[in-house]
Amino acid sequence: MTTDPHLAADIDAACRLTGQFTLRSGQVADTYFDKYLFEAQPDLLDRVAAQMVDLLPEDTELLGGLELGGIPIATMVSSRTRLPALFVRKKAKEYGTAKLAEGPDVAGRRITIIEDVITTGGAVRDATNALRELGAVVEVVVCAIDRSPADENPLADVGLEIRSVLTRAQLDAASST
Repeated sequence: MTTDPHLAADIDAACRLTGQFTLRSGQVADTYFDKYLFEAQPDLLDRVAAQMVDLLPEDTELLGGLELGGIPIATMVSSRTRLPALFVRKKAKEYGTAKLAEGPDVAGRRITIIEDVITTGGAVRDATNALRELGAVVEVVVCAIDRSPADENPLADVGLEIRSVLTRAQLDAASST
């Protein structure tokens, strides 16, 4: 993989916030990576997507972008790889088609989850379980930022491998330089 040597510094500068933040998991953190601040910048979003391409398993059939932050990234990765994207809701809508995942049928397909930031993996865990109930094969999640503790896989309980473009340690190192 060709690593963008300045990506960590540029992402850190664009989206690191300090203060007191309650995460989806209920944890309180003094640092928050506001992924929308880099996802809204086409150049940064494209650079993240470019790094994700090399992290995808070769047998990926669909890219499952999680609502909301994973969707723009999955769209960019889809554009680069020509793999179809799937837009995965937090819960199935209650009207119209009542789908959990918008896009191609998932039954029997190998889906790589695309996510923005992972700390405890709650949203990824929920989506993985729901997609598997629909017959999908889900084994890998590729994320822009893995802020979980080093050498710890918060998604091991559901048998998911995490592949990340950047880790919290890389962002912290970029922040201190």
